[in-house]
Amino acid sequence: MGQRLSGGRSCLDVPGRLLPQPPPPPPPVRRKLALLFAMLCVWLYMFLYSCAGSCAAAPGLLLLGSGSRAALAPPALATAPDGTPPRLSFRAQPATPLASGKEMAEGAASPEEQSPEVPDSPSPISSFFSGSGSKQLPQAIIIGVKKGGTRALLEFLRVHPDVRAVGAEPHFFDRSYDKGLAWYRDLMPRTLDGQITMEKTPSYFVTREAPARISAMSKDTKLIVVVRDPVTRAISDYTQTLSKRPDIPTFESLTFKNRTTGLIDTSWSAIQIGIYAKHLEHWLRHFPIRQMLFVSGERLISDPAGELGRVQDFLGLKRIITDKHFYFNKTKGFPCLKKAEGSSRPHCLGKTKGRTHPEIDREVVRRLREFYRPFNLKFYQMTGHDFGWD
Repeated sequence: MGQRLSGGRSCLDVPGRLLPQPPPPPPPVRRKLALLFAMLCVWLYMFLYSCAGSCAAAPGLLLLGSGSRAALAPPALATAPDGTPPRLSFRAQPATPLASGKEMAEGAASPEEQSPEVPDSPSPISSFFSGSGSKQLPQAIIIGVKKGGTRALLEFLRVHPDVRAVGAEPHFFDRSYDKGLAWYRDLMPRTLDGQITMEKTPSYFVTREAPARISAMSKDTKLIVVVRDPVTRAISDYTQTLSKRPDIPTFESLTFKNRTTGLIDTSWSAIQIGIYAKHLEHWLRHFPIRQMLFVSGERLISDPAGELGRVQDFLGLKRIITDKHFYFNKTKGFPCLKKAEGSSRPHCLGKTKGRTHPEIDREVVRRLREFYRPFNLKFYQMTGHDFGWD
């Protein structure tokens, strides 16, 4: 038997409560609840983090796509880095009521034509999953033309996973060149290996200094020009201005220097932009024609997938954007995306697109077509493509 202790007790008689006992194992239910709670906390944290980033970057009334809009600043003419004063595109006009009307018609720029002061930035959750990436100078630029369909093309392209583009128009090569390439690069979105950085500023096509400046940045830059029947384009240009300044003179009075003689006023930008052959000559002094792609604004409406196929081939991208991405909006009269970038819902361009054009005197339209015909034919020869405007 065991050894006797004082008081006549054996060591085997010591109560169990005096000996150290192992802690009872936690019930399985408690363990599962603790694990579930931890997972819930992690999920909630990620959700709030994503929501905060998305809310900060949510556009107010964007056209298509996602990401924050760059802050806007009023356009300003800038001198070149070498101190050369800015060159005006058009000659000065006499101080007459009609000339004042033309100045008003020239001055109405849409919000997307303003210069950005800060770059687009991805949401925190987007950066988390896609990696930090790096900011690159654009390898491709949509250089024109105004009211040709450049916004539609850019937003359609942004559906492609290998295309990253600035939302607002940078206007670097025409208005902000003195700020330098570092400033310009900082406007660009971050990209990963294999992705293309793009921007679009339609006024580049009619800016005399832009070809040399883009070539100085990179001679390998790919250039895309969206063109449209110059008569329809001019009316669309006027319609945009009229929506902002209803008191401007009529389209007919702005079109002619002298209505009696029928002399067209080519100093009015709405007319001048449509002389595509004249502007293209400046670009061909710095870039070979093979480095430029001319997209039909009309076909971008009637066959968006077909035109996007050409653009994807030109950019060296896999043909991912196809017919399945589009549906035709009968109310607006142009195609819309079934799913825009960063969204699961259909989206069309904003209300500023597809405005109803005012009725224009048929004789004025006929005279304009006669005026543009020789320039159109020359443009067809230069590009090797008949756009069928005549």
